Amino acid sequence: MTSRFVLGTMTFGSQLNEADSLRLIDSAIDQGITFLDTANVYSRGRSEEIVGRALEGRRHRYVLATKLRG
Repeated sequence: MTSRFVLGTMTFGSQLNEADSLRLIDSAIDQGITFLDTANVYSRGRSEEIVGRALEGRRHRYVLATKLRG
């Protein structure tokens, strides 16, 4: 089941460093978020890399939306 709220990750890897981004993802998951949104243009791809590391080994439990090109 997908959560009613989505965690947007546009600032991950730029305004928010990787460690803080990972903590934010974990906190959102702890609060019931199962839907994350990213794009390959967010922070020049860093956002997708961070989200990938955060969900490693548990990706099957979450909905991940991404986009191609800005």
